[in-house]
Amino acid sequence: MQHASDIARLQEKILAFTAERDWQQFHDPKNLAMAVAVEAGELMDHFRWVPNAQSLAALDDAATRAGVEEEAADVMILLLEFAAVAKIDIAAAVERKLAKNAARYPVALSKGNATKHDRLAR
Repeated sequence: MQHASDIARLQEKILAFTAERDWQQFHDPKNLAMAVAVEAGELMDHFRWVPNAQSLAALDDAATRAGVEEEAADVMILLLEFAAVAKIDIAAAVERKLAKNAARYPVALSKGNATKHDRLAR
């Protein structure tokens, strides 16, 4: 897992890239959230029609892997920029969400089980 300082460093680079191009005027929270969704869709497109059991093996193809890496990077770049613009400490938010998920999905009930938290037998 990356440290908060690594995340902050990436956010600084992303914000500098955006500022150099005077794109802040376009990169408001709404547009950044939409861009995250669009790029996530482009990431998913690499796996469309690939059977679940073969989705990991699809990454053995160099061209597919390169495309997937680029789309994953696009999603991360836009998400980190969204967090910076929205003044969200994304590292702290992830820590809080992991703690919440740990309570929602206790190991004893969730290990090897994909059932949603509100349907787990408690």
